[in-house]
Amino acid sequence: MNATTAGPTAPDQGRIVLLTTSHRVAPGLLSWPAWQALRTADRVLCADGAHPQLPYLREAGIRVDEAAPTAEELVDACTGGRTAVVVATGEGDPALTDGLARLAGSGRVPMPDLELLPASYDLPGARLLDLVQVMDRIRLECPWSSQRTHKGLAKYAIEEAYELVEAIEDGDRDELREELGDVLLQVVFHARIAEEDPDAPFSVDDVAGTIVDKLVHRHPHVFGDETADTPEEVREHWLRTKAAEKQRTSVTEGVPLGQPGLALAAKLHSRVRTAGLDVPLPAGEGIGYELLALAARAESQGTDPEAALRAAARTYRDAIRAVEAAGE
Repeated sequence: MNATTAGPTAPDQGRIVLLTTSHRVAPGLLSWPAWQALRTADRVLCADGAHPQLPYLREAGIRVDEAAPTAEELVDACTGGRTAVVVATGEGDPALTDGLARLAGSGRVPMPDLELLPASYDLPGARLLDLVQVMDRIRLECPWSSQRTHKGLAKYAIEEAYELVEAIEDGDRDELREELGDVLLQVVFHARIAEEDPDAPFSVDDVAGTIVDKLVHRHPHVFGDETADTPEEVREHWLRTKAAEKQRTSVTEGVPLGQPGLALAAKLHSRVRTAGLDVPLPAGEGIGYELLALAARAESQGTDPEAALRAAARTYRDAIRAVEAAGE
């Protein structure tokens, strides 16, 4: 991106290049235009002597002056058609850029060409690296977070999952983004705790690697030679590869018994139906057996009984509030 000033210019006023880098990309991995600008510059400056790029630039034979010139000094350094490259600090050198903007806006100073040159870019998911770093520091320095255990955090994972579901059902996009972040925090938090296990430690990279391998393996129609043109065929691939991975002796294995009752009943019925087993619902007296039958019927019809009950309960809640408001 080029940014040419509105002030007077002349062929011999030179060029100022503001070089920006991402701390989420390994130092030294710069774009080819950035390396060209650095190698052909008459002067390279950086105000931060501890900038992570400096050792790699010097190793490549580029002389870098540790200096923080004013806007006027930088403009003067470009006189005679010279090029100055400024390796921006993490804060972006606002004092320098503001000073250059004031000079350009004054209209009294012949300005060099100004160019903003991104030398490295964030890839999708790059902010996840920030989350890992923040979590690492919190785990080390926060009196509360440093004492948490997997067991102690378990209830928060359940709470955050329910709040995510509520945000989805409400259709609130801002709330959805926030609740997804809260769920993600639970994953990163547990992974950070797991690093400290003396017997079987693992990291967030191990967690990510495991799910990546699982997704690739269970999508042979995407990453392999299989074909799938309908959602039903995709589901068949998924169930087949999952069964081969787990080698379970019962369709009930892997069904968490701690989940809400309606969801548990529907999941068990789904496993039975998918496996083609003929297992009649148990006969019994009481509301529990009636709810089991309702959950099985809902699952057979493609309805999530837990979600259906929540929707009905929300309608009931609204009716309660309406009565309360009318009585005020």
